[in-house]
Amino acid sequence: MSYAGGRPTLDADSHLMELPGFLDPFIEEPMRARLLTKPLERVAPLLDAAAEAAARRGSDPAEREAAEERLLLDKGWSAMGAFDPAERSHVVDLLGVDGQLVFATFATALFMGKDLDLVYAGSAAHNRAVAAFCEHDPRLLPVAWIPLDDTERAVTLLEEALDLGCAAIHVPSTAAGTRAPTHPDLDRFWGTLADSDVPFVLHIGGGGRLLDRAFHDNGRPVTDHLGGGENIRSKDFLCIAHSPALFLGAMILDGMFDRFPNLRGGVIEQGASWVVSWLHQLDYARRAFRRTEEPLRQLARPPSEYVHAHLRFTPFPGEPVGWMIEQAGADLFMFSTDYPHPEGGRDPLAKFEQAMPGVSDADKHRFYYENMAFLLGSRTPARPAVAA
Repeated sequence: MSYAGGRPTLDADSHLMELPGFLDPFIEEPMRARLLTKPLERVAPLLDAAAEAAARRGSDPAEREAAEERLLLDKGWSAMGAFDPAERSHVVDLLGVDGQLVFATFATALFMGKDLDLVYAGSAAHNRAVAAFCEHDPRLLPVAWIPLDDTERAVTLLEEALDLGCAAIHVPSTAAGTRAPTHPDLDRFWGTLADSDVPFVLHIGGGGRLLDRAFHDNGRPVTDHLGGGENIRSKDFLCIAHSPALFLGAMILDGMFDRFPNLRGGVIEQGASWVVSWLHQLDYARRAFRRTEEPLRQLARPPSEYVHAHLRFTPFPGEPVGWMIEQAGADLFMFSTDYPHPEGGRDPLAKFEQAMPGVSDADKHRFYYENMAFLLGSRTPARPAVAA
């Protein structure tokens, strides 16, 4: 019996763990010298141990069986299928999910910055590499990364990502350089995306720094939950919804979903309990400012209705999903594992089930399957046929 136990399930968040050289075969020649992966000396012992463990799993059935029993306990590079595509397909079998979005973990950090030649060359290599990792299994749904600073290059990357079969397009939840992401200059990008029946997604890490680091200088330093100092800590968590709430609020209030009625989007690994109050905030913003802001008067419906019609969100395991469904509706929230990252926990299904007392089977089906199928549209993997 798989982890999902036969329930129709789509996983809105999973990751691959890149090895050194992950991007290298996909970098175009003019930028190779600047983008070639440097040795990861700091984590070299961890990578060596992970590679040795993967080799043992491949040759020793007992090792493989032991790893299967630790499926949700081993994390990062140590997890099954973290960097091996064939093993990842076996993980999908063990999880029993019908499909999972696959994000990279570290690759975009290699080409962040203001040099747009580097940014777009790195993004192109990233998208090709992630698509190659997923290409052998239709249940593995590659997620492309496309910055919006340069419209022409963003559209070119989008067209290539669609040709590669990417199932979602990760865009930064920030301004598009010096412009809003809703600026008419970007209409070609959003129009192409809307016509493709592929969604955009926002994800933790795509909104830049979560808060001023001075807030961590309180004379009482703490480690993050992974034991270091630069990952998410409690005060970072308080800000985790700021960039998606602002980005999507701008998309709604600036009328993007009226201009592109087929556009859909998802918010991944940024929590979802904030959505309940945000729906009310959006509607209040329209009432409070519509007298002086013409775009608000032109909206065809209340802002909260665009959320239900176009957007979906992944709660963290442990958030009060039952209460969220009661307050905001059963159509907004999606299941995710965050495999093989530690944030997904050791038993996300159990945590989500505990958080949904009294939720009907029909609404649970929406949470585990239908809401993500809506997001994916035509890229939803076909479910296996059930024998008569």
